[in-house]
Amino acid sequence: MIRSALAALVGVLTAVVLAAGPAEAFAPSATAAIHPGVQTVTDGGQCTSNFIYKGGDGTVYLGQAAHCASRGAQTDTNGCTSPSLPLGTKVEIEGATKPGTVVYSSWLQMQKGKETDPNACAFNDLALVKLSGDDARQTNPSIPFFGGPTGLNTEGTKPLEGVSSYGNSSLRQGIDLLKPKFGTSLGTGSGGWNHTVLTVSPGIPGDSGSAFLDSQGRALGVLSTLALLPLPGTNGVGDLSR
Repeated sequence: MIRSALAALVGVLTAVVLAAGPAEAFAPSATAAIHPGVQTVTDGGQCTSNFIYKGGDGTVYLGQAAHCASRGAQTDTNGCTSPSLPLGTKVEIEGATKPGTVVYSSWLQMQKGKETDPNACAFNDLALVKLSGDDARQTNPSIPFFGGPTGLNTEGTKPLEGVSSYGNSSLRQGIDLLKPKFGTSLGTGSGGWNHTVLTVSPGIPGDSGSAFLDSQGRALGVLSTLALLPLPGTNGVGDLSR
């Protein structure tokens, strides 16, 4: 249900841009104004973007967590029941000349489709923000510090497998040394929908939505939740392949 809805939205979506066309289709990574990890602000709420996505028609999208457009409290994490801002909501994007537009939300799609899978409701947490044409040309899909992604993880993670991420919360006060995050996965659970990760430093408010890579540099998922179990300070990463 969820996959077909996403495909219908953007046609043949290159899920994580790494082979979406020749290199000249994007700005050089050293000078690109927009890339994974730039901050996004939706109705006053700050998040961190994850990956760059490209539709079959060439339209470029920036990914963020669906819960970044939540209209509920911070404890409202069930995407099947939590209120959310509608499609068409404008998103301020760090480095962009114009606001982007939310054109897909897994939360809204699950509510429309009356999804009942508790794992999907808890961890299917992805939104696509359409960039303007001028801003799309100033975009590069490489993740700062780490590079990649080199592919898409479809089999999950094993306990103690290495993971990496790039957070950009304003609470870090612009300290670049705190943005790259290294850590380990505690394994995949919740029917394959969630990867519990422990990183240094841990994801904090404002890092929500940021990209996670597995030990091979493949796109793993989207930072979705701050977990209290099995260890305080761990994070839940919603699986991207689903």
